Amino acid sequence: MKAGGIVRKAVFTAGVAAIAGPAFAQSSVTLYGAVDDAFVYASNQKGHSNFYLRQGNLYASKWGMKGTEDLGGGTSVIFDLQNGFDPNSGALSSSTQIFNREAFVGLQNQTYGTATMGRQYTPYYLFVGPLASSNWLTGATGAHPGDIDGLDTTIRINNSLTYTSPNWAGLQASAMYAFGGIAGSMGKGQTYSGAVRYSANAFSLAAGYLKLDNTNLTSGTFDPNATGSFGTSSLNTGYASAGSLQHIAAAGDYTIGNLMLGLSYSNVQYARGAHSLFTDTAIFNTFGAIAVYRFTPAFDVAGAYAYTAASKSNGVTDAARYNQFSLKEAYHLSKRTTLYALQAYQHASGDTLGAKGVGNIVAATPAVGDSQNSTPSATSGQFVGMLGIAVLF
Repeated sequence: MKAGGIVRKAVFTAGVAAIAGPAFAQSSVTLYGAVDDAFVYASNQKGHSNFYLRQGNLYASKWGMKGTEDLGGGTSVIFDLQNGFDPNSGALSSSTQIFNREAFVGLQNQTYGTATMGRQYTPYYLFVGPLASSNWLTGATGAHPGDIDGLDTTIRINNSLTYTSPNWAGLQASAMYAFGGIAGSMGKGQTYSGAVRYSANAFSLAAGYLKLDNTNLTSGTFDPNATGSFGTSSLNTGYASAGSLQHIAAAGDYTIGNLMLGLSYSNVQYARGAHSLFTDTAIFNTFGAIAVYRFTPAFDVAGAYAYTAASKSNGVTDAARYNQFSLKEAYHLSKRTTLYALQAYQHASGDTLGAKGVGNIVAATPAVGDSQNSTPSATSGQFVGMLGIAVLF
């Protein structure tokens, strides 16, 4: 889900710096996070309706530490460590990673930009994602079907180096490279991404690129040892063994008074590798539109429409199509606490490739946003509604 909002900072000034005076650089650490939970109704999950509690809908439930040390001359050391958790069980989001969401360190300079290394989000997501529906309506029900284009927080990259330029009169650029780490073949398992963004007054526009390479060492899957991974759902399960995965996306927003309007487009390509279970490159094109209106400082509503179309390939002649409608109503009790309601409906038609690959042609089934990736509908339609509360700290 989207990591965002206003956090209340708990700042600790380094004791040595306080005692020794200006001869030492000043440093600080900020503790932050969010707790988000909701009552959920899903009309169909693998053949049955369901009532349940689900965390991380408006914001991801998480806690983290980020810090900075001023080295002087406009340069600072920065770091961010962030972990997800489930307030309904107390469990970590990942049993193998204490900081599964982010873990990076780097240098930031007011003139020359920022360079970081570690486990990070891609420039593709960081620049284009904030202008897409997952940011304004949440990824749970507002991400494009199955988060097929990774414009929510589905994709994080290990072993990565990122450079982000300063803001030049509204224009900013960023680039990432992640080392595959396989001796004798630098390219296996690598990831690279780049993005540009321009903002001026009420207008914002961004475009991004992302390429994830499989190690091609494991048959039938996208190797978890590759630097990047992606979310799988009923939309792309037949292509999870891709040799490489490419994302291209662009989005723009325009604000008129209390109304914000936005458009987005993405193209995702699953290319065959040595051990893939399919033969032809599979392509998903997604078109999205969003509108947000703030009635008062405390109350706002948002709506979005997304259309995803798959290509005819791998024996599929009636290619899958997905239509999704999403709504959000939010009442802000304070700057940190929000009551929210979410509703979304998705309809799927046509056919797609099943998990067994070529020859396993199945009817396309819907997966609303990215909250139903593991629980798609057994029918052509799926409705999801949520009532929840989110607290930032």
